[in-house]
Amino acid sequence: MACSTLIPFLKTPSFFPLFSHRHHRPFTITTIPSKTRNRTTQFTTSSIGLSTDLMGPISGALGFLGSNPATWESAVCSNAVIFVLGSPILVSGLCWNGIVAAFLLGTLTWRAFRASGFLLVATYFVVGTAATKVKMAQKEAQGVAEKRKGRRGPGSVIGSSAAGCVCAILSINGVGGKALSHLWQLGFVASFCTKLSDTVSSEIGKAYGKTPYLVTTFKIVPRGTEGAVSIEGTVAGLVASVVLAFVGYLIGQIHATEAVLCVIASQLANLGESVIGASLQDKDGFRWLNNDAVNVINITMGSILAVIMQQILLHSLRR
Repeated sequence: MACSTLIPFLKTPSFFPLFSHRHHRPFTITTIPSKTRNRTTQFTTSSIGLSTDLMGPISGALGFLGSNPATWESAVCSNAVIFVLGSPILVSGLCWNGIVAAFLLGTLTWRAFRASGFLLVATYFVVGTAATKVKMAQKEAQGVAEKRKGRRGPGSVIGSSAAGCVCAILSINGVGGKALSHLWQLGFVASFCTKLSDTVSSEIGKAYGKTPYLVTTFKIVPRGTEGAVSIEGTVAGLVASVVLAFVGYLIGQIHATEAVLCVIASQLANLGESVIGASLQDKDGFRWLNNDAVNVINITMGSILAVIMQQILLHSLRR
């Protein structure tokens, strides 16, 4: 009795609305030839295998390049990849032996301070190169432009990064242990803030400085005179140091307070460099004191000043 009552109900379209002829076409089954089916299955399986085979080496390579702490091998490989991809920018700001020196600097930086430290140096290079290229034709006509249209050599690279390299070596070798590891990082950032401020102030001052003067005597001198400063160049250099210190803060190299200390240290060091340039550079008995040597003194002062000010601030807060 129950079955006889249920069978007519099952035959009604309302029980299976998905199969109702009023809404859908009749349900049909299409068979695929066995040969085609086999080929399709084989292709899908091989594709999955190929994808799996590729994912292993790719993930391994990414893990190798991003290893933390960084190794010398990962530092060299990461630099090689970045230098190849960024070669158009590199050749615009460096000659070939300058690129070799920059590669060594980049490798040392990556090994000591990983990708974030490398990004800081890359920012310094891009901004510094852009400032050097500003009004290049005018600078060349006035005889104050950098040689080779601003493409710097190994002497300039080493002179600009000497203090940073020392900080990197101290960090890699763990000198002072954890107690001093952050100080080496701070000194590293401060050295490049100092050098970028110096480069930008010099290049913008040579391009736009209206009244260059010596800081020792306040005598007005032509653009490009050693030890000369201008309001335009000084402001531009200050902005450049603020930008790079802010980048260092954003990528976690330094704290916010230390970013301020880096800016202050860079301006004090640049003032000291201007005094040295006006008083000693190109003078009898100091012919060895060329731009590269002055650069080393400048960035060393900036690095040391930032570290000293940070320590003084910490001790004053602990009292």
